[in-house]
Amino acid sequence: MASPSPTFKPTLIVHGGAGAIHRSTLPPELYSRYRTSLLKYLRSTYKLLCNGSSALDAAVHAVSLMEDDELFNCGRGSVFTSAGTIEMEASVMVSSVRDDWATNGEGAMKRGTGVMLVKRVRHPIQLARELLLRTGYDSNGEIIEDGGNMHSQLSGQHVESFAREWDLEFMSDDWFWTKRRWEEHQRGLKGIKEDITMSQGTVGCICLDQWGNLAVATSTGGLTNKIPGRIGDTPSLGAGFWAEVWEDRKATGDNTRLVNSHQGPPVSTSILSNAPINWNSLAPWTLLQDLFLGNCLRISPPSGIIPELTPPVHDRLGDGKRLLTNSTRPYYHHQPMTSANTHNRQQQRMLTTRRAVALSGTGNGDSFLRVDATRTACAMLRFSGSDSFPLDLAQAVSAVAGPGGELQRCAGNRWGRTGEGQGGLIGIEVEVEIDIDSEASSQGNKKGEVWGQDTRKIHIEKGDVGKGKVVFDFNCGGMFRAWLEEDKDGQDREMMMVFKEEYK
Repeated sequence: MASPSPTFKPTLIVHGGAGAIHRSTLPPELYSRYRTSLLKYLRSTYKLLCNGSSALDAAVHAVSLMEDDELFNCGRGSVFTSAGTIEMEASVMVSSVRDDWATNGEGAMKRGTGVMLVKRVRHPIQLARELLLRTGYDSNGEIIEDGGNMHSQLSGQHVESFAREWDLEFMSDDWFWTKRRWEEHQRGLKGIKEDITMSQGTVGCICLDQWGNLAVATSTGGLTNKIPGRIGDTPSLGAGFWAEVWEDRKATGDNTRLVNSHQGPPVSTSILSNAPINWNSLAPWTLLQDLFLGNCLRISPPSGIIPELTPPVHDRLGDGKRLLTNSTRPYYHHQPMTSANTHNRQQQRMLTTRRAVALSGTGNGDSFLRVDATRTACAMLRFSGSDSFPLDLAQAVSAVAGPGGELQRCAGNRWGRTGEGQGGLIGIEVEVEIDIDSEASSQGNKKGEVWGQDTRKIHIEKGDVGKGKVVFDFNCGGMFRAWLEEDKDGQDREMMMVFKEEYK
């Protein structure tokens, strides 16, 4: 199947850690080194995206560069555990505004994977990528021999054995040992306060490619002097990383019913008119599925192929209507069909706003786990019943990682004393309009219910280019970050910052 045409402007943002960073502990020479590295990696990754790289490959490329840089707490620059060992973590996740996730072979399923307790793999992020792509199945669900599996998380010697089978590069313990991190480890054991700031927390990159695909990649050595065996937020889906896509459907014309020779009960207006859902009316499993699973288990069909649809999870209402709760496709409920109208077909044109987001977190990982930080930010945006908050991903990110947000509140009275709750989030948000041609077929099931089929197409005017929006916020002293920002003349400008204000 041919790859879709490029229709989006490449976008990316990287972060290099966050925490109690202060101007007094970040001297100009060290700041300059961080700035040079981050902008170099930003530039290299953007070039890949502009040359046609997929979001996944580009994000992994950026993080691989940071894993080789001793400045950052990942790969070679990883911090030590309390036992003087190194245990690394990494993760990747993908989503897309497209239905035909065909570019460069990433497949159609939205998935995320994390690896942990990795000790000798040079690039843990590349191991996470292989785990994502090697599932043991092709895009049609047929079994293949790729050495993979469907697991989302693997650890230690088990996942390193796969790394050997997949010919990933291994390095000796000596290669991972760095003088600066070892001294940091020793001072930490003695309770000596650091007078120079080194990058702490997770590094990460989020990319939007030319085809509308999003990918997030993260990697870390964890917390300095963590207990051996500790698992942080970096490899945990929804805590330290997340990617998601959903639709807000708005139909044109008469949205409440299909007009034909055999009129059935109207379609529920609560979704098609974008009105708030009455959560109390939903079955418990329906509520849990939409809140906690979202789109994770959905598979988009290859372009041009429309599978036989299965009914969405729903709850029967007293007036015979059915409430659409989590289907990404229009749902029509008709009275039993008769022989006189078994070949009737009706068409309805609908418009959808499809939103794809990807997030990466850095900071005190245990706090990110407590509040499920990245997924919580997405859920705030996706399921909010308010028309005023949050309006976009930037507001949702601030509600979780900004001053006074969920991360800070989870620390309670210990805020500012133990390091709990400190951290930040970066993200990219993409919105597109989708044209939907929906067709209700007369081929009903045994109960006489008819399931609609539809075709979708991204609506971008000729000559226009879809764009992603970069967002970030943090509640601590600083967060190393770099991104591309479009100025008023439409030119890209490289940005790198640590604090809320410019470094001086």
